Amino acid sequence: MSLGGPLVKIVRTASGAARLCRAPGSVGPLVLVPTMGALHAGHLSLIRKARKLAGPKGTVAVSIFVNPTQFGPKEDFSRYPRPFARDCRLCRDAGVDIVFQPSPQEMYPERYSTYVNEELVSLPLCGKSRPGHFRGVCTVVLKLFNIVGPDIAVFGMKDYQQVAVIRRMTRDLNVPVRIVAAPTVREADGLALSSRNAYLSAEARAQAPVIRRALLLARDAGTVKTAALEKLVRREIGTASLARIDYIEALDADTLEEPGPETGQLLIACAVYFGNTRLIDNILIPYARI
Repeated sequence: MSLGGPLVKIVRTASGAARLCRAPGSVGPLVLVPTMGALHAGHLSLIRKARKLAGPKGTVAVSIFVNPTQFGPKEDFSRYPRPFARDCRLCRDAGVDIVFQPSPQEMYPERYSTYVNEELVSLPLCGKSRPGHFRGVCTVVLKLFNIVGPDIAVFGMKDYQQVAVIRRMTRDLNVPVRIVAAPTVREADGLALSSRNAYLSAEARAQAPVIRRALLLARDAGTVKTAALEKLVRREIGTASLARIDYIEALDADTLEEPGPETGQLLIACAVYFGNTRLIDNILIPYARI
């Protein structure tokens, strides 16, 4: 199936998505880009990657679903942007073949009671500050994989821990989907693209690039001491009057544990609030070099 461009098909039921994505006669890989909508240039970079991976005869599917189970009770589920018509236009223009937009009731029917937990790489960082978040992520991603049946799924590296958790889940549960991670897309001033950037006030938006500046300082610091790197990032972000730090941690990029003799790359990850808007970012450093 190669529908591309203006022939994008929209489906809202799991059974319909399964039939369409696995249509008889389909050739080439089926590539899924899971999203929560409110698409921006970062999502479009994932779609372009998916289109390249699918090739001219393959199929690109984009899911648009604001997943309630990955939001905490005081988080922004109800106000998360849902510009579906605009998202569909962007998908059409980017060469998407299928848009899957299920309702919460379709994904979590009455008396729903089955969830998926990854219990190691999900523990630090966002797993610590957002209890239950990755249970929701794993559950919905596995459901999407089961419904759509992709050969490949594309995720963004801005959500580094999410990629690590999904890779571990697919490995541990023998899910036959190849996980591809695409680089973070940034504004000209370094701020990582996020749907939540739209919530920032003008003053907060002006201050938010401090996150990227702090991570670059850590990259160039030339120290092997993780505590010193964390302190440096904390100090730089602290120069922004509106910033409130959720976490800053330097961990082994493969295991998301404390670095040790086998560590090849160091992940420095942070989450920072500006008002009620929580932004995340990260950077990788060759640990042997520093």
